[in-house]
Amino acid sequence: MESLFDQIIDRLDGFLILFYRITGITIVDYLFGTFILAFICVIVGELTISLAIRINKRYIDGMAREMKEKEKLSIRAYEAGDKHSYKALNKEATDAWGKHFFTMIAYAAGILWPLPFALGWMDGRFGEVDFPLAYPLSLLLTKPVGYTFSFIPLYILARIVFKHMRPWLPYFKGVQKFLDASDVKEAPQG
Repeated sequence: MESLFDQIIDRLDGFLILFYRITGITIVDYLFGTFILAFICVIVGELTISLAIRINKRYIDGMAREMKEKEKLSIRAYEAGDKHSYKALNKEATDAWGKHFFTMIAYAAGILWPLPFALGWMDGRFGEVDFPLAYPLSLLLTKPVGYTFSFIPLYILARIVFKHMRPWLPYFKGVQKFLDASDVKEAPQG
């Protein structure tokens, strides 16, 4: 008897492979299917990160406030000539900045979590397939390449397409407004 996990994988496989059978022209279907797979990875990653940021918004905003507060206090101490307080507050501001920065880097890395699963699926389907390169790439790489050679540029293209589509996609429209409001709020005043 198949486990629930195996049943989910089989259904997912059946769904994903449909995109590789659209036109009947092998290379076109492969490129289209791989682009759709990459686009799904982009959407799942973006959805995950946006939900994580929404859930932790208060914590992230608190870190940003602490960072700005410590920065303002250190500037005041510097202007007042209190070097000891300035150094201590500046160190605290730098620590708060680092904590905020690395938290946001962790979120950014979270966008990529679907990629190993997509590449694992592709390995099961296309791991044995070699793709000979056309001229002029064949001059640089004499051996055939695997599915990752095509997946990575298509993933980058999917990210670019998604960036331009985000303001018009139902859920992501709100995410875009949130990002735009954050950019305005963080822009230097003056």
